[in-house]
Amino acid sequence: MGTLADHLRAVPTFERPDIEWLHLLVGDWQLIADLSFSDLILWVPSGGEEWLAVAHVRPNTGAMVFYDDIVGSTASSGRRAVLDEALRTQRVLAKPAPTYREDTAVREEAVPVVRDGRCIAVMTRHTNLSSGRTPGRLEVVYRGLADALAAMIAAGEFPSPSAPTGARRGAPRVGDGVIQLTAEGVVSYASPNAVSAIHRLGHVGDVVGESLPRVAADLLSSAGSAVDESLAVVTTGRAPWWSELETRAATVTLRAIPLTVGGVRTGALVLVRDVSELRRREQELITKDATIREIHHRVKNNLQTVAALLRLQARRVPDPTAQSALAEAGRRVGTIALVHETLSHGFDETVEFDEIALQGLRAVIEVATSEQYVESALTGTFGRLRAEDATSIAMVMSELVQNAVEHGLAEHGGRVAVHAERSVDAHGAEILTVTVTDNGRGLPTGFRPGLAGLGTRIVTSLVQDLSGRIRWEPLATGGTRVEFVAVLRATRP
Repeated sequence: MGTLADHLRAVPTFERPDIEWLHLLVGDWQLIADLSFSDLILWVPSGGEEWLAVAHVRPNTGAMVFYDDIVGSTASSGRRAVLDEALRTQRVLAKPAPTYREDTAVREEAVPVVRDGRCIAVMTRHTNLSSGRTPGRLEVVYRGLADALAAMIAAGEFPSPSAPTGARRGAPRVGDGVIQLTAEGVVSYASPNAVSAIHRLGHVGDVVGESLPRVAADLLSSAGSAVDESLAVVTTGRAPWWSELETRAATVTLRAIPLTVGGVRTGALVLVRDVSELRRREQELITKDATIREIHHRVKNNLQTVAALLRLQARRVPDPTAQSALAEAGRRVGTIALVHETLSHGFDETVEFDEIALQGLRAVIEVATSEQYVESALTGTFGRLRAEDATSIAMVMSELVQNAVEHGLAEHGGRVAVHAERSVDAHGAEILTVTVTDNGRGLPTGFRPGLAGLGTRIVTSLVQDLSGRIRWEPLATGGTRVEFVAVLRATRP
């Protein structure tokens, strides 16, 4: 079927600005569908006399017309004539009589989509007339606002390229509340949901007939809240922008859409949404994130303190074997602290491990080497790991590099290389393969991991906890190659 972008790129007469304009329209036309209580279809000329439907949206506020998917279909001969006329005249055209679709009366209109004086597409509105009742004040105002936006589309004044994109969560929609403003910023109509939202902010009395900028200023003044510079622009309806109004009682988002005729602003449409509960939950999450980061920070500090105490104790112990054991313990505690330090700067329980691996590699070589020069290299990528995996993998890598430097390269120096590679197995599990290679003297005769020192036993135990495996092997050119494989926990729920 193809996406909107695919369909638009297939039209040879479209320039890149034309495509961007249609993307802007489709990105914001749910607003028009909800105000119109209508299905909207975007048609583009597809060569010859054909018209192709490239986008379709249904209303959230009323009965739909098309249950099936319209995108990808071509216009019938009767509809093609209306589309051709709208393209030629650049005027909004309405069929004089309703059409019928599956015994349902449907009112159809064609709205030319104009950019820089050229009609580049046509948008059709299809309104289900099956209710048969007299529309109330809300429906009359909404349809009037939709007609105003349709006229702006035909005049090339909507959508607005300067409108904000990527608004915060809680951006208002038609169903949340609608306010209609005069050119002076006075409220000429407010939907029930909009009135409720303004009252929750602390406003007492009528909303209709009041100056929205003055209402906002009074609410901020009584609450002692800071004034957002964009708020005045939004409450007066002077620019297509959005803002947020927060008092002690509630938080409301507002989005303004200026209404223009011939380029002159005649009023504005303001969408309003009470987001108090949404912002409360966001604040709770922010507080929890900050608490988790503070915990990691304190754990890191405590671990560094333990490592420092172990180093101090090592200096005071006369037995060289005890000194070495305490120094090893301090290094291992420091490795765990490095993971918690990284977690203390993030917003979740995962870390980018490449920087931890690089810091750990440098720290181990710096501490373990004295007279002999040891070169190090880190290739590949570890990627993002969960905290549980990161701690174990950091310990394993630290132990393997420590063994390579102390036992393989202690006499003549050399090179240690670490390579990491991510993959996915047949069951969809994330697999991390890490190889530590050195060009030292190689494995001792009769080496058996189960009978080796404490560091090797720690490594074997941690790899088993990671549901992985580890293998030591001598290199033909001299040195040792150690490869361990770990099954990673999912970084996303």
